[in-house]
Amino acid sequence: PELEGTGYSCEDSFLEADTLAHAWESLAALLASDLTDGILCDIGMPVMHRNVSYNCRVVLLNRRVVGVRPKVCLANDGNYREMRYFTPWFIDPTSPGYGALEQYYLPRIVRELTGQRTVPIGIFAVAALDTALAFETCEELFTPLAPHIALSLDGVEIIANGSGSHHQLRKLQTRIDLVRGATAKAGGVYLYANQKGCDGGRLYFDGCAMAWVNGECVAQGSQFEGLDEVEVVVATVSLSDVRAFRASFIARSSQAASAASIPRVEVDFALTLPYADQLCSAPSRPSPPRLHSAMEEIALGPSGWLWDYLRRSGQRGYFLPLSGGADSSSTAALVAVMCQRVVEGLGAGSERSRSRVLADVRRVTKRADYTPPDWRDLCGKVLVTCYMASEFSGAETRARAALLAEQIGCLHTSISIDGMRSAVCETFAAMEVHSGGVRSEAVRRRPEMKTKPRDYAELTQNLALQNIQARSRMVMAYFMAQLMPWATDGDETTAGGSLLVLGSANVDEALRGYYTKYDCSAADLNPIGGVNKRDLKAFLEWAGRERGIGVLARVADAPPSAELTGAEGAQLDEEDMGMSYDELAALGYCRKVERCGPLSTFLKLRDRWADGRALTPSIRARGAAAPVTFDEQVAQKVKDFYFYHAINRHKMTTLTPSYHAESYSPDDNRFDLRPFLQNARFDEQFKAIDEAVAAAKAARGES
Repeated sequence: PELEGTGYSCEDSFLEADTLAHAWESLAALLASDLTDGILCDIGMPVMHRNVSYNCRVVLLNRRVVGVRPKVCLANDGNYREMRYFTPWFIDPTSPGYGALEQYYLPRIVRELTGQRTVPIGIFAVAALDTALAFETCEELFTPLAPHIALSLDGVEIIANGSGSHHQLRKLQTRIDLVRGATAKAGGVYLYANQKGCDGGRLYFDGCAMAWVNGECVAQGSQFEGLDEVEVVVATVSLSDVRAFRASFIARSSQAASAASIPRVEVDFALTLPYADQLCSAPSRPSPPRLHSAMEEIALGPSGWLWDYLRRSGQRGYFLPLSGGADSSSTAALVAVMCQRVVEGLGAGSERSRSRVLADVRRVTKRADYTPPDWRDLCGKVLVTCYMASEFSGAETRARAALLAEQIGCLHTSISIDGMRSAVCETFAAMEVHSGGVRSEAVRRRPEMKTKPRDYAELTQNLALQNIQARSRMVMAYFMAQLMPWATDGDETTAGGSLLVLGSANVDEALRGYYTKYDCSAADLNPIGGVNKRDLKAFLEWAGRERGIGVLARVADAPPSAELTGAEGAQLDEEDMGMSYDELAALGYCRKVERCGPLSTFLKLRDRWADGRALTPSIRARGAAAPVTFDEQVAQKVKDFYFYHAINRHKMTTLTPSYHAESYSPDDNRFDLRPFLQNARFDEQFKAIDEAVAAAKAARGES
């Protein structure tokens, strides 16, 4: 895979000379062994040439370096920042093909092993005795003028792509379409390898290595299955099929006859079997590529990420504030799926894989002889949940939380945060005023909660009292996460340790800013932070049915509620926000994926929503100011969304590191880069929307 020698996600560590030096040390270890004997190896790693760093493929064969192939097209959008660390290999547009090769001077550690002083660097094909093969790297496949086009026209029959493509819901289909298209039009063999697992950040690489021949899939690795980071995918292919496919495509042959030549690096090595052995080895049969459903992706991607994070962090497990609502229940379900997969991993896969999983389990649980008898027993060792009740909590959410904990086997607790809230209020009431021209006796000291605030003063009190509830839960969550292993360790272990706190804010609420800064959304990591509410509800239904956690269907049916001013049903999220979760998803998609400002968002959604649907009433334009016509309602919805996103943008600078799953995530760390102080009035943009509404009304002849 791409940059496998170091790991793809080293980020600014790629700027350190140590990282490049250690990459060559790892490569030297391969060359010093017999691992490259009789096999052509394509290794991804950073390489510095003439004081310029490149993202490269280093080709090895029989304990020697064949050449270095730098990446031409760097990924530099979305989550990717490759041009922060690397430079694209320069291709002179006036030169045919990809230009001449240069000489790369190998570091001493490799020179002493191979006896080589220099090797070629540039865009080349390896000319074996019986075929030619060349390389693409990840992003290059996605570009309009992908290298495989010129390579295949010049007679290269095998293309190897080492990739670092992260998981995103429903993204695998895009990769499959690209590889299928590459070989369906140009013919040839395409070998696709991808990183697998958590690489230390928000991204999870979902593997799914593939081999394609002439537009058909002949081998496919797993996308998520198994917890082993190493997976070998094998296929036998017929180069005769490639040659026959290409030769019979006359238009392609006409282009190939005048195609520019790609430099060759010759090797005294054959990739095909001797004729007698070929008679005993049939080509792999094509089969349709396998795709997971979106619900399976939600179950398998984040659960694998959670396990990787836990075993590498050295912590004892996870602590989750479990409210009985959809978000925290989804997080609990993902930990349960994680435990199911770990126990499955103990009985499946290679002996090396099983022993590694067992060693990880024992290290995490601090139990040297522990082998989980079932996944619920493991869940009881690595997950502690707590129902953090207040006077506004309802009996239904409490019951659902307890039943969910029972069904997944975790250690479940409950506390009341009313005492913490009261203590904060009493501390505020005892405040002394020393300066500023305000008399101490004139200061209001007793905020009150109003179910339906009538004015700004009552709303301010409400928000303060709601927020202190939420923040009290965060403080208690971290306190309990540190103490629960100490509090519950028995004779099996006294090793101590701490738990990682899990957050449960979904992508739509983050986008709207519908959460308290530094509340229970503030945690060590959040497995659902990149998943929208609609998908989470479908996931709960799926997990309840497919993973044996029946109460999740009951959770999915419940109306979303924060329970900060009243029990479930008395306070509803969509009423509080003034927009539905479906509306939020559409607005977020326009803003991020389609790169729309307020006016463009309005113009798109007035068309997409013109299907007779009822829009959620605005909480900013009420009474006589409420919008009347459909265009006015859409316009107000767009204005509300951009207003709330702007005033809450500062919250997104503190979002808990979340599993990246959705293309419209507002993650401020690296994915969605915007100012956190914005003009929430959007004077010109909103004026343009009003003008568009008026113009549409005039065009219809309405007064």
